Amino acid sequence: MTKISVIIPVLNEAENIEALLAYLHQNSNEKLISEILVIDGGSSDGSQNIVSGFSKKHPKVIGINSPKGRAKQMNFGAAQAKGSILYFLHADSFPPKNFDQSVVEAIREGAKAGCFKMKFDSSHWWLQLTGWFTQFNWKVSRGGDQSLFVEKNIFEHLKGYNEDFMIYEDNEFIYRLYKQGSFKVIQRTLTTSARRFEFNGIWRLQFYFIAIHLKKFFGASPKKLEAYYIKHIH
Repeated sequence: MTKISVIIPVLNEAENIEALLAYLHQNSNEKLISEILVIDGGSSDGSQNIVSGFSKKHPKVIGINSPKGRAKQMNFGAAQAKGSILYFLHADSFPPKNFDQSVVEAIREGAKAGCFKMKFDSSHWWLQLTGWFTQFNWKVSRGGDQSLFVEKNIFEHLKGYNEDFMIYEDNEFIYRLYKQGSFKVIQRTLTTSARRFEFNGIWRLQFYFIAIHLKKFFGASPKKLEAYYIKHIH
């Protein structure tokens, strides 16, 4: 049977991770889930203890320590994964109920990779509009908050995430996936947190995200993108 390995990179997600793990347990089919791998990049807020406590009751949840950096953490998780489908999920993103069935069906119908359309947990008109655009199968509409599923053999063929990217790693990998073809946007809604926008300011953060996209388009190196992010956002 086709099975999914859920891979969740975390760093200091004590406020979110237990709620997400409980949600995934309640809204998926155990027969379709190989394991849920929580890849910790060195949390100092008790995230690891929360995951460890949850895994005692739910052995398919496995906490793993990894070098820091989301690309490194996701690659590390993929290397441990036993499922034939990898499903990368942020700790503050909640996929639709029975997401696993939707992913398996998409793969059976010929998709090699894909995501869900997305909405923010905010009523702000700009964030609602941004989420609305994720229903379209355009590269420019993609991002890691929408989650990502990919056949493991395709992931390995592309050599996974580029670990030179400390930011923008999701977009860089997704753009390579689009070149492979058969990328599907499942028309069901994932809900993600607007916390970064609320903390940094919606227009301020949107400006910097657009600037990062433009810098990458015009050839900025991963190090320059990281430096810009740290200076203005981090």
